[in-house]
Amino acid sequence: MKIQFSQSRPQVARLVAQVTDKGKVPAGLDKAMTEGMESARFKGNAGQVFEGFVEREGQVLRLAIVGVGDKNDEARLANCEKAGAALAAKYQTSGVKQFELDLSDSGLSSEEAASVLLGVRLRNWRYDIYRTRMKDEQKVTLESATVVGAPEGTEAAWDDMAHVATGVEFTRELITEPANILYPESFVARCQQRFEGTGAELIVLDEAEMEKLGMGSLLGVGLGSERESRILAIRWNGGSSGEAPTAFVGKGVTFDTGGISIKPGPGMEDMKWDMGGAGAVAGAMLALVSRKAKANLVGVMGLVENMPDGKAQRPGDVVTSMSGQTIEVLNTDAEGRLVLADALHWTQEEFQPARILDFATLTGAMIVALGHEFAGVFANDDQLAKDLHEAGEATGDRNWRMPIGPAYDKLINSPIADMKNIGGKAAGSITAAQFLQRFIANGTPWAHVDVAGMVWSDKPGRTWGKGATGYGVRLLDRFVRNTLES
Repeated sequence: MKIQFSQSRPQVARLVAQVTDKGKVPAGLDKAMTEGMESARFKGNAGQVFEGFVEREGQVLRLAIVGVGDKNDEARLANCEKAGAALAAKYQTSGVKQFELDLSDSGLSSEEAASVLLGVRLRNWRYDIYRTRMKDEQKVTLESATVVGAPEGTEAAWDDMAHVATGVEFTRELITEPANILYPESFVARCQQRFEGTGAELIVLDEAEMEKLGMGSLLGVGLGSERESRILAIRWNGGSSGEAPTAFVGKGVTFDTGGISIKPGPGMEDMKWDMGGAGAVAGAMLALVSRKAKANLVGVMGLVENMPDGKAQRPGDVVTSMSGQTIEVLNTDAEGRLVLADALHWTQEEFQPARILDFATLTGAMIVALGHEFAGVFANDDQLAKDLHEAGEATGDRNWRMPIGPAYDKLINSPIADMKNIGGKAAGSITAAQFLQRFIANGTPWAHVDVAGMVWSDKPGRTWGKGATGYGVRLLDRFVRNTLES
């Protein structure tokens, strides 16, 4: 969606939107509008929209008033996003191609105004490229918004925020694509296309290179697939020369049947988004690189497809990871941790990062524990966990810290190998994190973010429709701003 700024009202815009605080009526409204708002019980609550018609300069215009809530609400920026998203949701398929957003009497700060725009853009995103039989009234028509009367500094604030929106949209695109279109090799190709000319360095490992490195854990997951596995790294050196980078590592299982431990058929189609962690890392890196983040960063994605065939890994097999540690694979559907084991070790060997954050749709147990409201954070470093929590509260990518510790190690000890890849029914998300921690060397600060309940939504949310949410991009962007660029 295109967002532009103007000093005067565009003549072609037949829809005008204004924002208002809770309990406040915008100046200059005629009696029909003010009485209509009162009759409709419009209070200016965040995301509440009232529409009427007014005559201006001989033209009849649709006038939408959207509330941004209480000016002193701690969630002010989130409420501004909600207001923008409400406008997009209401007019996305209305036949309106563009609208005017009049902020001249809004009383918003530049940051608040930019947050309204972010809500508009994110909520208007929809991926319809495979839909060929939609009725006209179902098609997205909203294409652009022209902002007039914006507070000073809004355009600069939006220029910065627009890069984050681009990253969120890229993550949603990757997660939405079906598995016959997006698989390890095409995931890499799409990233190569999107990062071309950005100044980022892309490193790709094929199966032969991974085999030479001893990545038996990751490669074992992809044995049953005709699609070859890949490692993709995106490196950005925007910080001080020689400073160790911060690493983001993502699980990228582009489709997960469960392998020989096959999943039940109903709902298996959802497993196209089992690469949500890698999608979040790719989108976050695009946002950070696009806005020229002043930090040294590397995003690493382990990309595999988990399929059952005659070559597939079996329950009971023992694999040797790149770290040299052996793993008894008791359940081939606990594959994400096998991918991350080698991706994490390679990241440390190759880049010597100062800290590591991994993102993965790792366990269904995480959804049982936290539902679809929070991602789970498991960390060996209190400050890192705190920084992630604060970034999540600020952006809406919320997360909650969960426990790990030596007491859980005995649950994943194997009688014939160094560890097994599942720990039983109890503490499933915790034992998965405990497994990953065994591949973090030298006390490197590390956090594992289990995003199983967050990357896809069966109903519209604050700034997204049904489908891919883009979770993780804004979280990582804010984390970098708060901890590496401040």
